[in-house]
Amino acid sequence: MGSFGTVLKSWRQTRRLSQLDLALQTGVSARHVSFLETGRSQPSRGMVLRLSDELNLPFSARNQMLMSAGLSPSYGERDLDDEEMRPVQQALSWTLDRHAPYPGIALGRHWQLTHLNTPAERLLGVLGVGVGDNMIEALVGNPLARAALVNFDEVVLHLISRLHVEIAYFGQDAELERLVTLLEGTGVSETKGQGIRPALLPAIYRFGDLELSLFSTISQFGSAEDIALSELRIELMFPADEPTRQALLALDQS
Repeated sequence: MGSFGTVLKSWRQTRRLSQLDLALQTGVSARHVSFLETGRSQPSRGMVLRLSDELNLPFSARNQMLMSAGLSPSYGERDLDDEEMRPVQQALSWTLDRHAPYPGIALGRHWQLTHLNTPAERLLGVLGVGVGDNMIEALVGNPLARAALVNFDEVVLHLISRLHVEIAYFGQDAELERLVTLLEGTGVSETKGQGIRPALLPAIYRFGDLELSLFSTISQFGSAEDIALSELRIELMFPADEPTRQALLALDQS
C-alpha cells in the first residue's frame, strides 16, 4: 500500500478529475488537495471519508484510503453465514425463491456464483455449473456452456463492456482484468457489435430442441455497509419472448 497522497492521486486520476475539480467538489482549496497528495498535509478521518464520497469509491478502497493515512478502516467484510447476516440471507432466499419459475442467481464481485434458485440450478446444472463456479470462466472454458449460448459473440461483447465499467468503478482489479482477458481471448471481433443495439440484449440458450431467450435485471443491497454485501449482485432472468415463458412454466411443472 502506498502513502495516502499516492493513493489519493491514483484514484483522482482514475476518476479523471483535476485537483481543482476534486477541490471544488469537496469544498476545499486546490492547494489543500495538492498538499494532501504531496504529503505536506495529513487528512483527518472526516476528510478521507469526504474525499472517498466525492470520488465514489467502493468500500474496500475507502478502507485502503483510511489505512494509508494511518487510520483504522470503517467497513468490515462479514461472511454471509454469520448470524448478523441472517436477515440478508432471508431476503436473498425470499427474492430468488419467489422469482421462480424464472431463473435467479447471486454473484460476487468477481462473478463467482453464490446462490441459485431452483430454476437456475436446473438450467445451469445441465451445463455442469453451480455455486462456487465463475460465470465468465464457465462461459469461456466450459464447452457445454459455450455451445449452448446461441448468440455467444453478442453476449461476450456485452460482458467485456460491463467488466470495463466495473473496473472503472473498482479501480485496478487484477481478477476483473483477468476475466476481460479471458473474454477477449475468445477472438470475438468488435466489428460484430457495430450498428444500433437492441433495447435489450437477451442471452439465447439452446438445449437440444429447447431454446430459451432470457434478459436480466440486476439489483444490489442499497443500504449495505459491509464490503462483501455491497459487492453482491442479484441477477433475475426474465423471458424475452412468449415461447420462453411457456417453456419455463412447463419446466417448473415437470
